[in-house]
Amino acid sequence: MSDPNTGALRGEHPDHPGWREFVVGEPQHFNRMMFGNLLVRLDDEKQARVRIIPREMHGNLYGAIHGGVVLALTDVALFAGATILRGQDLSGAVTLELSSQFIGAGDPAKPLDALVEVLRETGKLIFCRGSVVQEEQVIAAFSAILRKVTPR
Repeated sequence: MSDPNTGALRGEHPDHPGWREFVVGEPQHFNRMMFGNLLVRLDDEKQARVRIIPREMHGNLYGAIHGGVVLALTDVALFAGATILRGQDLSGAVTLELSSQFIGAGDPAKPLDALVEVLRETGKLIFCRGSVVQEEQVIAAFSAILRKVTPR
């Protein structure tokens, strides 16, 4: 694996032992405003876990986590998960395709985790799948294709 502080992936979070910090853009960017910094860790060599601690702004009118928050977490988690799984900075990659299925409602009082698995990587593409969970409850499932972008 490369430098532990490569790109957006940082060292262990001081308040969350066993979790690393994933910095998602500048303070004024959507990802950072929506989530702050993400927590990320390897569950095993095939699966990464990306966590947010929901805030009041993440709720919907029904007292659950808003579906847009679940989708935004999924999209950002793909990059955080693939980065820690592959040991390379993928912050410059883009989402080509993202398919998701909502399965249950999220509780804003509990941490929300995206479990990310890289199925295959080619020269330019990364194929992923996973789920968004709270404890044992599945909130959503997803599959995606990321494209690595070469800097100009």
